[in-house]
Amino acid sequence: MEVLYPRCAGLDVHKKTVVACVCHTDGRGRVTLTVRTWETTTPALLALHAWLAQEGITHVAMESTGSYWKPVYNLLESSFTTWVVNPAHMKNVPGRKTDIKDAEWISDLLRHGLLTPSFIPDKPQRELRELTRQRTRWLAERSREVNRIQKVLEGANIKLSSVATDVLGVSGRAMIAGLIAGDASPEALADLARGRLKQNSQLS
Repeated sequence: MEVLYPRCAGLDVHKKTVVACVCHTDGRGRVTLTVRTWETTTPALLALHAWLAQEGITHVAMESTGSYWKPVYNLLESSFTTWVVNPAHMKNVPGRKTDIKDAEWISDLLRHGLLTPSFIPDKPQRELRELTRQRTRWLAERSREVNRIQKVLEGANIKLSSVATDVLGVSGRAMIAGLIAGDASPEALADLARGRLKQNSQLS
């Protein structure tokens, strides 16, 4: 079978370790495999990067297992052609021996071009996605807190939500601060309203 990538590496990524198999194929088709295990700490991953570079590796492949692959990918992508492969795709490739290690099998498939890389957005896109997800989480958390505050106020028979569409808006926060300060009368709270909210003082 044709060898497409004579200097490649397969990585078996776990939570605490990365098993790396460096695969060299010489001009006569002879294969040399070197397997090492690395921790997933930053210094260890930097050492893995240095080792792969020293071995002249051009292509690296790993399975997309959970999120463990992400720090490894982030560290390697700028120096090597780095592929993340769907595990289900690898299972469909026939010919695996029962005693072969995952990293060796990945490197063997990679050197023959039998792997299909998953689409991984470039780094700016990934960072933007993370920021967008984080913003969505914060908005959801804010919404939960607003609902909780409204329930507490309703339980105390304070109808703040009937006059303030956003209890954490300028007027809403001023009124809540007034409640905390002990200004519990509707008149005192109405005086804290801003803009159009001054026209409605039905707080209780």
